[in-house]
Amino acid sequence: MNEIPPGANPQLLDRYIREQALPPEFLATADRHYRPLAKWLAAQRRADAALFVGINGAQGTGKSTLSEVLKIYLEDVHGLATAVLSIDDFYLTRAERKQLATNVHPLLLTRGVPGTHDIALARTTIARLKSLGSGQHIKLPHFDKAADDRAPENEWKLFTGPTRVIILEGWCVAAKAEPAARLSHPVNALEAEEDPDARWRTYVNRQLREVYSPLFLELDLLIFLQAPSFEAIYRWRSEQEAKLRDRLGTTAIETRVMDEAALARFIQHYERITRNNLETLPVQADAVLILDQDHRVKETRYRKSQWIK
Repeated sequence: MNEIPPGANPQLLDRYIREQALPPEFLATADRHYRPLAKWLAAQRRADAALFVGINGAQGTGKSTLSEVLKIYLEDVHGLATAVLSIDDFYLTRAERKQLATNVHPLLLTRGVPGTHDIALARTTIARLKSLGSGQHIKLPHFDKAADDRAPENEWKLFTGPTRVIILEGWCVAAKAEPAARLSHPVNALEAEEDPDARWRTYVNRQLREVYSPLFLELDLLIFLQAPSFEAIYRWRSEQEAKLRDRLGTTAIETRVMDEAALARFIQHYERITRNNLETLPVQADAVLILDQDHRVKETRYRKSQWIK
């Protein structure tokens, strides 16, 4: 039988594993990869400032799970109050995205790509977290994906300072803008058919370069969850949707579970930047968790260090 990794509160970690219905082998992954990563993060922190950490990974790579488990280790083992933010919680409201879709391009109604987040709110929230004194509070924004809109402020979670570590996770965190010349060639059917003049992808790329880049430059450290390929990412998401359809049956339509055609179109919104991340972030990141074809962490690499297997 697997045991709770040493140093973690058994109740906290076990409760999280049960709530998320994680497989039994997750405990071994936490012990082998997440616990040393938390220890490494704790060692990087300066006494006079909160450590600002970015976590990048494509859909389904485990960003949220990694963030929450790191929070458990950092707080319970190392005594570092840790705020976890998802870039998803900073989406523009549905009304704001409707306006973007009207004024710039219809594809901007779909949340996710650069240009569909309130980066000013993200930067303000992070700045307040960094300056939070002992006993001071801040409400952390939350986006209600079921309603496709920002949740009312009375539903935002309260965080109490002082902040020692800030984690920002998201599929486009620390992503780099592409050279303009690369935008002329569509990477999939969505771009070819629904963005033939490259207006949408040019806007997204410009937002990444001009609006998102200043936020990402504030990061002290970057962690990258490296999938084997874009094709593996698509397969994982397809399997996830298929399981949901099987479990929900006729209610799948009501709960917006996607069929294969809808999923293929949806994933294409993120393909260009995801492929670019797979090329660029393994070198850029300070720590890389490498996933195998079965979605498991097989090794962790730290910058200026040997491979840890």
